[in-house]
Amino acid sequence: MPTLYIVGTPIGNLEDLTYRAARVLGQVSLVAAEDTRITRKLLNHLGLRVPLTSYHQHNQQARLPELLAALQSGDVALVTDAGMPGISDPGSELAAQAAAAGFPVEVIPGVSAVTTALAASGLPADSFFFLGFLPRRGEERRARLTMVSILPDTLVIFEAPHRLQATLQDLLAVLGDRHMAVCRELTKLHQEVFRGSISQAIQHFQTPRGEFTLVVAGAGIEAVGTASEAPNLDAARQELARLRQSGARAREAVAQVSAALGIPRKLAYQLWLETGDHPHPFDGAQGRPNLPPWQGGRDKNSPP
Repeated sequence: MPTLYIVGTPIGNLEDLTYRAARVLGQVSLVAAEDTRITRKLLNHLGLRVPLTSYHQHNQQARLPELLAALQSGDVALVTDAGMPGISDPGSELAAQAAAAGFPVEVIPGVSAVTTALAASGLPADSFFFLGFLPRRGEERRARLTMVSILPDTLVIFEAPHRLQATLQDLLAVLGDRHMAVCRELTKLHQEVFRGSISQAIQHFQTPRGEFTLVVAGAGIEAVGTASEAPNLDAARQELARLRQSGARAREAVAQVSAALGIPRKLAYQLWLETGDHPHPFDGAQGRPNLPPWQGGRDKNSPP
């Protein structure tokens, strides 16, 4: 049966295209591209002559039936302008519908600006939250940032040069002057990775040019614990107090509230401590340390 191939393409340096990606692009019957002009340059570089059709956010609803019909007679490759299709573009919808129609969907991995920027940033990458492009309107952008302001995870954001200063100003206003990395033109000739505080980045990028990926430090446990204005915290305290009164143990109460209200488990545990007397460092009944629920009997780096 014909296959839909999700093909990762270079984000700047053409040498980053894999041998497998080049082979697949030369074998398919049709390539669906975000911008056919950009993809044609890539195919010309490879010496390939493959039929192209456009597929992007403005024509996806009209183009989806055509691509599913094309899959009836041959393999189709989906590519974006740069990086992995489906990341901040409509590729995921085609993959979902092709799979639902019974076609195999195979991913040909490639470069991603998200993971490239994370690796270059020097910030923790074991847990991160990808925001894609933030809303263009300032009020909506600040509201979105407020929603993630208490997360301990590293934040990754795409941004256009003409909105970079406004976004940096909003990051400073909502998150505080956190450490960050501003990655510009990744893998390209004029690549730049700026590491410093948000306020320093504002001063550094007075006339921004190119494509940007921002990597911002997550909230520290101190900042998380003092974000009393953040959504869901009052509800979390009330529910934890109720669970404590009903006799629930810390581990199950923290897990339940974290899942129900979408707050980090470390924050839920901190709120659990606030809802009652602080426990003695040793549990007298069992004679062992009264550790946070993600440390008792488990790997200390694992959540409950």
